[in-house]
Amino acid sequence: MKSFSPHRNRNLRFSYSLIAFSVALLLLTISRSAYTRVFAAPANPAGAEDPAMSMTLSSPSFPNGGNIQKQFTCDGADLSPQLSWTDPPAGTKTFAILVDDPDAPAGNWNHWTAWNLPPTLRSLPEGVPKTAQLPDGTEQGTNDFRKPGYNGPCPPPGMPHRYFFKLFALDTKLELKPNSGKHALEAAMTGHVLAQAEHMGRFGR
Repeated sequence: MKSFSPHRNRNLRFSYSLIAFSVALLLLTISRSAYTRVFAAPANPAGAEDPAMSMTLSSPSFPNGGNIQKQFTCDGADLSPQLSWTDPPAGTKTFAILVDDPDAPAGNWNHWTAWNLPPTLRSLPEGVPKTAQLPDGTEQGTNDFRKPGYNGPCPPPGMPHRYFFKLFALDTKLELKPNSGKHALEAAMTGHVLAQAEHMGRFGR
């Protein structure tokens, strides 16, 4: 007759408890995984286009990353280049434009600040008038040359600078003082940008 061992009995109970706990944990993991696959679809499924990245900006005046011709700079007629863009996201009420030179000796130098472009626009012609307000309601602020509208590249001699043309699709019409500058526009756009696109050109002397 085998003797009763309390120690052995406790070990068996512990082993059974450990096995039961492991099985329960495995079942919980499987059920959570199944729930995620069925109910928790990703916010932006693989292959879906991000609305904030769907709008594109281009210019027939110069290729993206290419050289800006003299007619669009202070060495020429200083005309704004032609710009074109694709459809913005639904809910776009206005567009805004910023053109900056991050390579300027004084720091990021603004060449163009404009806002309240109509949502139906899909392009700007070459040579936009340098006035504070355009007939279609577009407003142009003061750039870092302390002038309204566009002023083109005008770098010192040396390495070519980069000029970023940035277009913003906004969900509101902006209320800004006439002749406001880049910083005022950026502050007013905060929380209202539906999409952004950019086109970059280079110019050097």
